[in-house]
Amino acid sequence: MKKFYDLFNAKKAVIAMIHVGALPGAPTCVQSVSELIKNAAAEARLYKKAGVHSIMIENMHDIPYIKGSCGPEISTLMSIIGYEVKNASKLPCGIQILAGANREAMAAAHSAGLDYIRAEGFVFGHMADEGMIESCAGNLLRYRKAIGAERVMVFTDIKKKHSSHAITSDITIEETAHAAEFFLSDGVIVTGAATGCEADIEEIRRVKKHVKIPVLVGSGVDSDNVKTYLNASDALIVGSYFKHGGDWRNGVSYERAKTFMDKVNKLIK
Repeated sequence: MKKFYDLFNAKKAVIAMIHVGALPGAPTCVQSVSELIKNAAAEARLYKKAGVHSIMIENMHDIPYIKGSCGPEISTLMSIIGYEVKNASKLPCGIQILAGANREAMAAAHSAGLDYIRAEGFVFGHMADEGMIESCAGNLLRYRKAIGAERVMVFTDIKKKHSSHAITSDITIEETAHAAEFFLSDGVIVTGAATGCEADIEEIRRVKKHVKIPVLVGSGVDSDNVKTYLNASDALIVGSYFKHGGDWRNGVSYERAKTFMDKVNKLIK
């Protein structure tokens, strides 16, 4: 826990999402590489000005996602974008590469000097939009060790959104969180059913009671429920709410982010 709090330098951290534009090779890619980098850095500066504690980048516009890996055109550009975002914001930064491209995310984080990754399928397999996602903890952490990236923390989704968990329906979310902790996760992420959907507050509270590692809320946070989620968790990952109109596909709204962070700071104090 000390490593977690030292990184964010906050009692309750707010991690803001940058959903980078569709990358080369994605069916919806329309921007040049220089435009993608420039836009991400600009959003990072907005978040910095609004007072967020950390920024995470994600290739969410790369639909449809490739399961379990990505090409070098994605991992290398995400690394460059991550470097520019961290340089522009001077904040702790993280990365997720969809879908479940956790080794590539680890490599990109290490190369870019980022601080953490968000990993899918860390423990227990599940059926996602893209197909069956296998657990990856053993291979991922051995890869982290092999490339000398031990400082890069791994925050892991449990019973994650956009997925069916029928196969593991006899395993509670608390048991899943405990397994992630046992397999050396640096923090677990609880989400709602889909992007922008509220996480179950009772699930968050139960997980918090059963593990000693940080618990993060991974979806559905807004200005109306932020107090409840802050009290129940260690950090909030906010994406959709910080965008114009509350839609993750839009650009960052400085006004929404600033108003939200002003409220968070008052609540924390």
